[in-house]
Formats: sequence, structure tokens, C-alpha cells
Amino acid sequence: MFESGRAVAEAVRPHEDAQVQPNGVDLTLDAVFEPVEPGRIDTDSKRVGERRRIDPDGDSEGELLYWLDPGSYVVRYNEVISVPDDHVGFVLPRSTLLRNGSTLHTAVWDAGYEGRGEGLLRVSHPIEIRPDARIGQFLLAAADHEESYTGDYHGENLSSFETE
Repeated sequence: MFESGRAVAEAVRPHEDAQVQPNGVDLTLDAVFEPVEPGRIDTDSKRVGERRRIDPDGDSEGELLYWLDPGSYVVRYNEVISVPDDHVGFVLPRSTLLRNGSTLHTAVWDAGYEGRGEGLLRVSHPIEIRPDARIGQFLLAAADHEESYTGDYHGENLSSFETE
């Protein structure tokens, strides 16, 4: 069973009341990266390829925007997620992202995961996205499990969060 937005909000920090939806919490855009080097997935190891951070540009009114052409980008969320031990997390794209020809892909967020996660933003038509815009919604579902996540991505992007 999926949790209510208020219950999910307990696993997301920081967040504003406006981000809490009936069934989840909206995640906002912190940074956009463009992959520039191949990664590698092996049978017993993995390597994330180098990425170039894309800086937002100012429009004619001085508002900062990411101007993204069709392609694949890695996005980092502003919020720290802490998946409770008896749950599993999912991120789905906000419908406005879909209506603008883009989507957000993420993996399962296992019980025990904590960090500022990342997702794959697929842009099929040029789009402008403002920093801190709500791009995805985090959901929690009750789940049985035998152990909690302690993998390589546990605690990801927390050191940069604490120093920014």
C-alpha cells in the first residue's frame, strides 16, 4: 500500500508544505549534468562516467533557466530522502514535465537508502526548466525486506549538501 503525502513528507528534508501532495512529495531540481564519458557496468563492479555540470542561463528578464535541447541528462534533487526500513521508494515525473515532451526515469529506492538522489531526465522537445522547479514526485510503499540498503549510493550527494 502506498503512503499518504503527509507520511512521505517525514522521509523528505527539507520540504515546503506546497510540495506535499495527496500521495507523495514533490522533488525539486538542484542541478543538471550532461554525461560526457562512457560509464561501465561489470559483473562485480561499476563506474559512473564523467559528467559536465550545466549552469542555468538568464533569460531577457534575468530569470535563471536551464535551456535543455533533446537528449539525456542526469538531474540531482534538492531534497534528502531517507527511505524507512519497512518501505520502498519510487519517483515518478510530474505531469507537466510529461506534457512538455520530457520524462524522468529513476530506479527503485530501497529500504534504508539515504541521500540526495539522481534521476535520468529524457528531453524529446526543447524545454526550459527553472532551478528549484518541481520535476518529480517521491512515493513510499510498505514493503517486506530481508535487509536494508548499504550499497555504493547510500549517502550520495550528502557531503555537497552539507557544504552548499
